[in-house]
Amino acid sequence: MVAKVRPLIAGNWKMNGLKSAALREVKKLATRMSKEKKPGCDVLICPPAPLLAPLRAAVKGSRVAIGGQDCHAAASGAHTGNISAEMLKDAGCGYVIVGHSERRADHGESSKEVRAKAEAVHRAGLRAIICIGETGAERNKGQTLAVIGKQLTDSLPKGCTAKNTVVAYEPVWAIGTGLTPTAGDVAAVHASIRGRLKRRFKDEGVKMRLLYGGSVKGSNADELMAVENVNGALVGGASLTAADFWPIVKACL
Repeated sequence: MVAKVRPLIAGNWKMNGLKSAALREVKKLATRMSKEKKPGCDVLICPPAPLLAPLRAAVKGSRVAIGGQDCHAAASGAHTGNISAEMLKDAGCGYVIVGHSERRADHGESSKEVRAKAEAVHRAGLRAIICIGETGAERNKGQTLAVIGKQLTDSLPKGCTAKNTVVAYEPVWAIGTGLTPTAGDVAAVHASIRGRLKRRFKDEGVKMRLLYGGSVKGSNADELMAVENVNGALVGGASLTAADFWPIVKACL
């Protein structure tokens, strides 16, 4: 990991979780974090929207932050079913995920739309976790670095800093499949991302957190978190219970 870049372990619960069980798990996580005198990383849970308020109340005053999974680019308006970044801030969120591959694929979101959402997150004074990643077909054609390079250029707005932006590399082919790139593969991609960020954002690009996501679990967390330029993880299924999530957090403590 890059020196002086504090890791972030973020759990994306996706469309999972009901209140009673969710509260139980997040309280367990908060309790474990409270026992760490000087934790070496930040911990974030991004639950479905209906769970934001109860989970935020449950972890208030703890070392666990709460974030949103997506937002609309507008601050308000006739957008039925959508949530603005300002609403997420009002609900107690500190971060918002934008551009997740499932949003890009299932909802046809373009990098231009992701960029607008990231701008909205910044406008609201929150931190954007901007996701990028290649498909299996793109990987097999040797297009990984070209694809993520274009996504970085098109998805990250002007004004990105280490304080308001996190970049998450999630190879689409590895999400929820149990497949994981080798440590060498991850190192090569993250080095390319870091180089692009440094060229565009100068010192801020050096300090910006780069997360790896894609079948991260307790059994591979130590190896992945030790890779240079990996400053934490964006975790899916393994973040749903404190028992599965904690070994990943522990890899950065």
